[in-house]
Amino acid sequence: MTIQSQNCCQPQLSMKLDDLSSLPEVCLPEGYAIRHYIPGDEANWNRIIYASFDVPEEQRDGWFERRITADPAFSPDRVLFVVHEEEAVGTATAWHVAGCPPEIGYLHYVGVLPSETGKRLGYLISLAALHKMVAEGRKAAVLLTDDFRIPAIKTYLKLGFHPVLVHENQKVRWRKIFARINRPDLIEAFSAILNGPVTGLW
Repeated sequence: MTIQSQNCCQPQLSMKLDDLSSLPEVCLPEGYAIRHYIPGDEANWNRIIYASFDVPEEQRDGWFERRITADPAFSPDRVLFVVHEEEAVGTATAWHVAGCPPEIGYLHYVGVLPSETGKRLGYLISLAALHKMVAEGRKAAVLLTDDFRIPAIKTYLKLGFHPVLVHENQKVRWRKIFARINRPDLIEAFSAILNGPVTGLW
């Protein structure tokens, strides 16, 4: 099925990491640690995600419950936090989407407080989520992101994710992104994808 889009930045960009078997270790800065969700973390998750995403005020009530705990995929050990001196400062979720093949995980809701920018925490908490997927038997991972989330896209590229086309307009969009981050080499590196057919996320 071909996805139709009336918006130049829709549908969301898709990325995939084909092989989770050779992930590097998670090496956190001194004073930081990673833990999973515990009761009461709703406020921590909301604080981080609201600071990282443009969540309209009128939609914020019950956001964590609607997006996370109400989903059949929810398990406390899938929702990860990076903490500093007991304060949660970043989060990522090792999700699984209904309809997705069981061997493929979904990197979901990655966010870090703006005050922690520059410490590679987005990379590290995402890497921890990928390790969680491996522990659950996943072989690959996918994600969705937006054209304007340039720091996040750079992080995902460092983790080894590559573009996956779900709409024809993404061929141009990805070229613009690679130019914007001063990585024209990636246009060549991913030429088979950018010049190829729309394939879908799975």
